[in-house]
Amino acid sequence: MANADTQDIAQSARKYWSAEGYTPGGVIREVDYATQSGGLDPSLAGIKIVDTDTHITEAPDLFTSRAPAKYKDKVPYVKCDPDGVERWYVGDRNFGSMGGNVIRADNNKLLGRLAFPKLEQAHPGGHIMSERLKAMDDMGVHAQICYQNSGVTQAGSLMSLGDHDLALKIVEIYNDASMEYQQQSGQRIFNMAHLPFWDQGALEKEARRCIDGGLRGFVLPDTPERVGVPSFLSDYWTPFLEMCEATQTPLNFHLNAAIDPNTLTWDGFGFEQQLSVVATMFSIGNAATLGNWMVSGRLDRHPGLKIGLIESGMGWVPFAVEALEHQFDEMLPSKTGILKKRPWQYFRDHFFCTFWFEKVGPKLLLETIGVDNVMFETDFPHPTSLYPGVQAHLVDVLGGYDFATKKKVLQDNAVRLYRLPF
Repeated sequence: MANADTQDIAQSARKYWSAEGYTPGGVIREVDYATQSGGLDPSLAGIKIVDTDTHITEAPDLFTSRAPAKYKDKVPYVKCDPDGVERWYVGDRNFGSMGGNVIRADNNKLLGRLAFPKLEQAHPGGHIMSERLKAMDDMGVHAQICYQNSGVTQAGSLMSLGDHDLALKIVEIYNDASMEYQQQSGQRIFNMAHLPFWDQGALEKEARRCIDGGLRGFVLPDTPERVGVPSFLSDYWTPFLEMCEATQTPLNFHLNAAIDPNTLTWDGFGFEQQLSVVATMFSIGNAATLGNWMVSGRLDRHPGLKIGLIESGMGWVPFAVEALEHQFDEMLPSKTGILKKRPWQYFRDHFFCTFWFEKVGPKLLLETIGVDNVMFETDFPHPTSLYPGVQAHLVDVLGGYDFATKKKVLQDNAVRLYRLPF
């Protein structure tokens, strides 16, 4: 594995969801589910809505039930700690919580916290496929692009194990399960694959296996050098990026922005105050991800590469791209040899963004950003997810557009990016 500061990266999974998010408190929002479960709004009939950012909670036996005998006692497992919170462990090491699940089993929603302390309290659609499909039908969603919920498969944490074979096996098991989800869901659930990017050979081999196995995209950190892996400027990544380009397999940066928003809040804030700012800055932080790729020259080397900026909203995009247009003139005249396009061209050729709670963005900025570059998400079942009221929100924010535009944003752009089979 790469030479990284294992003491620091071992903390990454435990920090993935702050322990304060499970303390008693929060407010339950009562949901009149009968009015929220009517499926697709009639005005959207004929559209198969693709929800491009949701989370599948890793089932407690995800790894133990699939591990070969030699790994049964080594792979991640769940136990309940003395504080009443269920967490992932590898051996006796705490690998963090089970992730965000704020939709209660009775369909009500927890506000002001990250999750219920135990999985049984949360909506079973978080990890049980049949329940997930029912929830999707109720909210009028045909398919979902899904991401991990816990930090148990985070590369930094896996690298800190000091066991290359075990770390690789954990990634392989996760990807195997993701392939199963696609089949079990009838091609409606599409988990993004993880990669052992600390080892170039293993990275390329597992990427090829995932593509051949039908997985539709990869999730990566914007700054792999933080865990001791070469940056995307390095030719370490070139064969992998060429593979993604050749197979039209997108990269996804899901709040793995190039900044750490946890350093931006005032000392003395309570949990809810801090998280409100941090969550907002995580989204806007993807402007740095956007900028890194645009100024790197990588997009000129890989003109067919596609990149999803996920769970980061759309309203900031015009400012970020306009700012980069200015910087290309002011700061980058010496780079005209490697930068063949302008920022708006790079954006339209390579990037996709998503919206969920926003109103200003989809109502007023859609055509500025580009109707071919915007997708929809709910972030189910996370904190800040668009729940309840999915259909009412879509009717509100997209009601002023013609049917063809609605279909692009809600279906066609995601189908094109992820090569979905419908």
